[in-house]
Amino acid sequence: MSPTIEVDVQTYRSIEFAARMGNTTAAEVVARLVRTASEPASVPADTSEGGAPTGRKVAVYADYEGHRTHGDYDRDTKRIDVRSGPLAGQGFKSPTGAARAVVEHYKPDVNPNRNGWSFWLLDDGSGEVLQSIRHAG
Repeated sequence: MSPTIEVDVQTYRSIEFAARMGNTTAAEVVARLVRTASEPASVPADTSEGGAPTGRKVAVYADYEGHRTHGDYDRDTKRIDVRSGPLAGQGFKSPTGAARAVVEHYKPDVNPNRNGWSFWLLDDGSGEVLQSIRHAG
C-alpha cells in the first residue's frame, strides 16, 4: 500500500486538471512538483535577477475572477509559462491553452474556451492585449 496525502477539493481538481493537460497521472504531477520544489533555486538564463523576462520573452498577465496571473510569453515558441498563482511553474503550448487553464482553475463549472491572444495582457503598463504583438518581430 502506498502512503497517501490529503488535499482540499480545489487542490485535487487542479492536480487532476494538470494531469489531463500533461497526459499523465495525478501522482506524476505531484512527484514533479516535489522534484521542482526540491531543486536549488536559480535564475533562468532568459530572466533578470528580479524575474522579469529578457530577450524573446514578454511579461504578460491575465485578470480573471478577481485573480491576477502573471506569465511569460515566448515570441519564438508562442508558449506561455505561468509565474504566479496556483498554476505557477506550468507551461502551455499556446496563449489559448494557458487561458483555458486559468479559467478552468478558477471556474471549473464554466466552459473554459477563451481566445488567449485577447485574454492575456502585456505587463508593460500599456494594458494592450497579447494580440498586439502576435506578429511583431
